[in-house]
This record gives sequence, structure tokens and C-alpha cells, in this order.
Amino acid sequence: MLRPIKNKEQHEEALARIYTLMQKELKEDSKQADELEILAMLVHEYEKVHYPIPKPNPIEAIKFRIEQMGMSESALGDILGFRSRKSEILSGKRKLSLPMIRKLHDQLSIPAEVLIQYY
Repeated sequence: MLRPIKNKEQHEEALARIYTLMQKELKEDSKQADELEILAMLVHEYEKVHYPIPKPNPIEAIKFRIEQMGMSESALGDILGFRSRKSEILSGKRKLSLPMIRKLHDQLSIPAEVLIQYY
């Protein structure tokens, strides 16, 4: 019977069971496939509380996304409207404004909650 994960030992047991289930070729909608899906949800919830992943710094997120998309930093200047703004933003001399956050979110698909953080 599946139960909530309440401590590190139960977490490790759930991870081991997930590993075992993932080594099998499970048929969709089988008992074991359902068990795997439920265990994954339980582990995810436990890890959200006990091992939270901090959101990235907004500037680092912008730099990462530009690199990931194969864009140049000058393209960021086009998004923000001014080349000087781009360098001020990336150097930390200027904070992102709400219109900038909206443009970055829309054009680079960076989550708004990452961009609105204090930095």
C-alpha cells in the first residue's frame, strides 16, 4: 500500500522502488505503471518541501536563456529597446522594469516569477 513519504528513509525506499520499476517495460495502465506514477508524485511533493530548488537570479536566467537560444547579447538590446539598457541590466546597474519583464517573458519564455525577484 502506498503512503505519504514522511522521512528520509521512506524517501530513499521510494526512490529505490522507482528505480526498480523504471528498469521494467511496464504496460500503460498496469498496476505497476500506476504505482510508479503515484510514487513519482509522492517523491516530488516530499522533495519540494525538503530539498527546494531556489529560483535562479534574474540576470543569470537571462544570460542562460540567451545562450541556450543561440542569441547574441545585441539581440537582448533589441528586446529591451536600447543597447545601453542591455549593458546596464546585465551589469546590475539598472533593475528590470515591468515592461522589460513582460518582453523578456514573452520573447524568451523566462518565467515571470524568476524575473520579478529581488537581486
